[in-house]
Amino acid sequence: MCCSLATCCELVLAIILPPIGVFFRYGCGLEFWICLLFTFMGYIPGIIFAVYVILNDDRSPYHTQIVY
Repeated sequence: MCCSLATCCELVLAIILPPIGVFFRYGCGLEFWICLLFTFMGYIPGIIFAVYVILNDDRSPYHTQIVY
């Protein structure tokens, strides 16, 4: 959930201009381009996607659970 100042700032930016909030988290990755597309389709879908992506962030993509 929203546990750091950086996340709160990204959420505020995501509400003002959705692609900017996603850009600060992911750079020009796939998430940014999808958010930009949603924002062009409508401002509200862009906000919903940006907030979803920022709050459901898995910052450890290389963490895998090994099952023996």
